[in-house]
Amino acid sequence: MKKTLYLIGIGPGGPEYLTMQAIEALRSIDCFFMLEKDGRGKETLIEARQAILARYLPDANPRIATRPSPPRRMDAGGYREGVQQWHARKRVLIAEMIEQELAAGERGAFLIWGDPSLYDQTVSIVSELVAESPERLELVVIPGITAVQALTAAHRIPVNRIGESITLTTGRAIGQQDPAAIHNSVVMLDNHAEFQHLTGQDLDIYWGAYLGCEDQAIAAGPIDEVRDELLERRARLRDAHGWIMDTYLLRRRR
Repeated sequence: MKKTLYLIGIGPGGPEYLTMQAIEALRSIDCFFMLEKDGRGKETLIEARQAILARYLPDANPRIATRPSPPRRMDAGGYREGVQQWHARKRVLIAEMIEQELAAGERGAFLIWGDPSLYDQTVSIVSELVAESPERLELVVIPGITAVQALTAAHRIPVNRIGESITLTTGRAIGQQDPAAIHNSVVMLDNHAEFQHLTGQDLDIYWGAYLGCEDQAIAAGPIDEVRDELLERRARLRDAHGWIMDTYLLRRRR
């Protein structure tokens, strides 16, 4: 009998963001896999997942298998090579968890922030494992609400404008882009607040941190006017929590 791996999108933070499909999937799982990240405050990421299980599986005692997440290192080969090596280490760890923690015929699940398709490579890693052993493994992906949707809902705006395309990108990429080419861009995974370099460009920013969580914070306005306030607020939040996860929309003013 095959082992079945579920990647369940759990939304940006709050338990209420789970879809009915995700909740039904939770109730069918034999073992939940969780990777613990190092760093002050990162234990809240595991606690949020555990809160979701407590809310939707109140009478169950789910089996949970945890492992330290492989640290991401910037190797000498460059950014892309470093990410590939990091993914390779995660791939070995996930394969070991499947082998050691899941019996034939059982279902295991990773609870994925937001949606498994958006800036999360777990789906690619597990797909590779399934492709290598299709007779033993099966993959099911359950979509989830993204931080992008939570951001635009919090600001009460559409993600698109009439007749314009939408760009989903990273802080690293936006930092290398010609500012004049930015029109309607959602920026994720920005560790260095790259928006601070975009003054004088007639750009508005719609910003949010810890979206969907109790500590959600939002702000909006012309970058030239709100940049310093945002940088200070971002620093305070990072200091208070030990980490920050923020997403923002850059939109050129008409």
